[in-house]
Amino acid sequence: MLCHVYPEADVPVIQLSIDEMQPPDYHYEIGKRLAPLRDEGVLIIGSGSVVHNPNAYAWGRPDAKPYDWAERFESKVRALLLDAKDDHLIKYGDLGRDALLSAPTPDHYLPLLYVVALRRKGEQVSFPVEGIDGVSVSMLSVQIG
Repeated sequence: MLCHVYPEADVPVIQLSIDEMQPPDYHYEIGKRLAPLRDEGVLIIGSGSVVHNPNAYAWGRPDAKPYDWAERFESKVRALLLDAKDDHLIKYGDLGRDALLSAPTPDHYLPLLYVVALRRKGEQVSFPVEGIDGVSVSMLSVQIG
């Protein structure tokens, strides 16, 4: 992904692994601990998908309409991000059936919690890339600040 942003590969990169066996609040707290790096000019990127259900993916059907549950969950997450309702984003499993279908495994959702934890009070949230691919994978990009 970074080859498009830094094609000369002239920036140092450190990759963090996600322990999907840990609860969501664990990941959010690690994000909080990483937040001071922003003051040092460190760019922090979380790579995942708000909606990621490959078992429901519409292979070979590029024009298929996204599942209602995928659209509802992505919309709910967007609203929670805009309203800075981090506690609801952390407890995404409590958001019902749409959340369970949209994030059946935590590994693609958890990077969002790292990014959310980096937000400072009053910082704006934007969505430079939007849309759902293959009916069940969100392309939503979240930018803080």
